[in-house]
Amino acid sequence: MAHKFGKGILTALAAVAILLVSSPLVFAAAEVIPAGESYIKVIFAFGAMLGAGLAIGLGAIGAGAGIGNAANGACQAVGRNPGVQGKIMTVMLVGMAMAESVAIYALVVALVLLYANPYMRFFLG
Repeated sequence: MAHKFGKGILTALAAVAILLVSSPLVFAAAEVIPAGESYIKVIFAFGAMLGAGLAIGLGAIGAGAGIGNAANGACQAVGRNPGVQGKIMTVMLVGMAMAESVAIYALVVALVLLYANPYMRFFLG
C-alpha cells in the first residue's frame, strides 16, 4: 500500500514539475521571437536558464550536504568529549562557511549565465 502511495505522489510531483517548467517557456517563446527571426534566441535563452538552474540547484545540494556533514561530525565530537566544545564549534563554523561559499559561487555563476552571459553577443548579435 505504501509503495503504491509513494509511486502516486512521485507521479503527481513529476507532472507538476513538468507543467511548471514547460508553461513559462511556451509563453516566453512568443515574446522572445519577433516575426521573421530564428529560434536561436529561444535556444540560447533556454540553455542559459537551464544552466543557471542546474548550477544553483547542484551548488545548493552540495552546500547542504557539506553543512550537514560538518554539523553531524561536530555533534558527535561534542557528545564524546564535551570539554572541547568551544574548539569544535569554531572549526565547525569555519567548515560550514567554506561549504556555504560553494552555494554563493553557484549563485554567481547562475546570475552571470542569466544577466551577463559572455557568449550572448555571439549568438544574439
